[in-house]
Parts: sequence; structure tokens; C-alpha cells
Amino acid sequence: MSKEKTVSEAINYRRSVRVFDAEKPLDKNIVKKCIAQAVLAPNSSNMQLWEFYHITSKEVIEKIAPFCFNQNAAKTAQQLVVFVTRKDAWKKRAKANLKYMDTVFGENNPKPEQSNREKVARNYYGKIIPFAYAEFLGILGFFKYLMILVIGLFKPIYREVRKSDMRIVAHKTCGLAAQNFMISMASEGYDTCPMEGSDTWRVKKLIGLPLVAEINMIVSCGIRTEKGVYGDRFRIPFEDVYKEI
Repeated sequence: MSKEKTVSEAINYRRSVRVFDAEKPLDKNIVKKCIAQAVLAPNSSNMQLWEFYHITSKEVIEKIAPFCFNQNAAKTAQQLVVFVTRKDAWKKRAKANLKYMDTVFGENNPKPEQSNREKVARNYYGKIIPFAYAEFLGILGFFKYLMILVIGLFKPIYREVRKSDMRIVAHKTCGLAAQNFMISMASEGYDTCPMEGSDTWRVKKLIGLPLVAEINMIVSCGIRTEKGVYGDRFRIPFEDVYKEI
């Protein structure tokens, strides 16, 4: 294996590889290290509403491949990583952040003795996060949305508070983690392919995910063959998408 690539080298090396070399297995510990780097991705409010399922069993990969419509990236994968959003874990994650506050600021500080930074942080995870994430059959989100519309007439305010909005937030966050993972894999000389084309319900059942969990993407892993990359990389001209204001 060649030496680890720089960030720029890894970004340029990374391609969506469709065919992996069956004779070149991956070190699962290196893949696990790359997953550990995925959790360092920026994420909304540090809520970390994600889970990562590292599939190393050939038997399970063979069962998942048909659920990915037998695309080559799934059939030839040496390993898979399933990126999962867990919006339902928001209470647990908020409590974890509050517990971390205790290690930063100390436990049970009387309010008059709290610094402004501590007050803001504890209020954020103790009140604002519950306001944003709490829901009841989508009804609560609708009333929150109406309240935000009224308040927004008078001052700037965060507007994405409906159930569907928070679902998008969780998926954006998980996508950032997936990108971290793929770049980390590229830096090791390993290849990946993010797959959105799959029967997520069947995959969830196979790996034992609860109904409330959602699959963000399945990333196949391996080492590319000569035919693994389907042509040169195409991107819209940079000038067409870059806007300086």
C-alpha cells in the first residue's frame, strides 16, 4: 500500500468505483479507522444523529446485493458501510451534550454563577433542541411552523422546525459523515461507491434496524479494477456554478 495521500490527492483520487478486485481484500481495521474519521464530520448542533453499520460478512453482502438491484458496485464489494440516520435519538444525544457540559463547566452550578457561555449552551440543549425536535404525528410541527411564521415577521429566526425539516437536517449531517469516510478511504488507497439505489426497507430488516431508522446511503468498498471506473470524470464548468457576491 502506498503512503497515505494528502486531502487534495485523496479528493482527486476518489471516484465512484463500480467494479472491485475480488483478489484484493481490504483490511477491515483500516476501514474501521475511516469510519472513526467519519464521526469527526461537522454535524447539526453536534447532535450526531447517525449510526454506521460495517458489513464484513460475505454472506450478508451477498444478501444485500439483490436489494441494491445487483449493481456491480454491490456484487463485487469486499465490504459495505450502511450510513443510517437516527432522528429518534435526539433526546439521548441532547442529554449526552448536557452531560459533556458538566465536564466543561462543572456540575450543578447555581444559575447566578454560570458564565454566559454556559447559560447559552445549557439553554440550547435543554430548551431549543427539544423545541426543534419534539413532534406528535406532525401536528406539533405544524403549530411550531405557524408560530415561526408570525415571529419571523418581526425578526430573523430559524424556520426549519417541521418534522420533514428535521429529517432533512439528519440526512444532511449523515451525508457529511459519508463524505468524510470516502475521502479517508481514498487517502488509504481504498475505493468506494455511494449507492442510493436500494430497497432500503429490505436492507433495514436484514441488518435489524428499527422502523424509525432511515438509511442515508450504502457505501460499497474495495480496490478498483481497470474497468472499475466508468470513464473520465465529468463536471459542469466551474464558472457555471461558482457565484461570487
